[in-house]
Amino acid sequence: GGQAPSRMIGAAGAVVGGAAVLVVLVAILLRLCRGRFVLKGRHVVVTGGSAGIGKAVAIEVCRRGAAVTILARRAGVLEEARSEILEAVPGANVRVATLDVAGEYAVVERTFEQVVSSMGKPVDVLVNCAGSSIPGVFDELSIETFERQMRLNYLGSVFPTRAVIGGMKERKSGRIVLVSSQLGQLGVYGFTAYAASKFAVVGFAQSLQMEVKPFGIQVSVAYPPDTATPGYQEENLSKPEASRLISNTSGLFQPQQVACHIVNGLEHGDFSIWTGLDGWMLATLTAGMSPATSVVDVIAQVLCMSLLRFVSLFYLFSFDGIVRACESKNLESKGRADEKADKNKAE
Repeated sequence: GGQAPSRMIGAAGAVVGGAAVLVVLVAILLRLCRGRFVLKGRHVVVTGGSAGIGKAVAIEVCRRGAAVTILARRAGVLEEARSEILEAVPGANVRVATLDVAGEYAVVERTFEQVVSSMGKPVDVLVNCAGSSIPGVFDELSIETFERQMRLNYLGSVFPTRAVIGGMKERKSGRIVLVSSQLGQLGVYGFTAYAASKFAVVGFAQSLQMEVKPFGIQVSVAYPPDTATPGYQEENLSKPEASRLISNTSGLFQPQQVACHIVNGLEHGDFSIWTGLDGWMLATLTAGMSPATSVVDVIAQVLCMSLLRFVSLFYLFSFDGIVRACESKNLESKGRADEKADKNKAE
């Protein structure tokens, strides 16, 4: 007779506990829901805006009604890019300014002041697209290569961000997009210099978001896959065979596809912006303690992370196999070359 009330109490406790958990979960999810950031009438600055993903982002934000300033080192290519943007979006408000984002910070700051004066509007959105990739085996790369990669890919995002952050804090509004890479989530053979600089961008983005969130500023980090850009073509000229074969296991995307994901992400206030199925898998798998800004992403991370870790082991096994095969091939080639050299000496 005493067991029935106990069971009822236990069941009631379970229901209350479940309801409490549900309420907390709903509260968290509602807090994560954000309004859409309207680009129309905003001033967007895009570094590395003369080509590739940067130019595609500039075109996309213009289509959504924004005024845009594109930055790059060479005036000639900037004017060509401006013409292409105006051809794609007739009547768009497009300005250009020459700047080496990896140069002296004082020059970066002064250039941004001129950009604001020229447009007559403060910077509402900054998209840091400037960057390059120099692949190669670690002990065959020069020390200067590591310094150049970190200077451009990391400090080349830090400097422009520093130049606009003060104004955004004063206005309590702004969007900052830092373009990392899928190699900012996963280190791969032949990219010790590049991957390290892109991992640095992610750490910077996570820390910065925590600092500026109270000021109404949203930071996003984008993880583009291999994209058909001039930079990608140049990278392929010096890419080790193992790196090339590993890259070939994933798809090649067009700049317009990646740019559309980036612009959608910044409009929705997503912290992590990914492209393609592999991009979703990597973003989910490497979420860790990164900011939670998307309800769908949070649910996917909670439910899928352990399964995706299991799947990732097969990817890593495949990559290791590619590296071993390439090293064996290199050793065989070296052995044949040594035999030929010895034979020539004997003759």
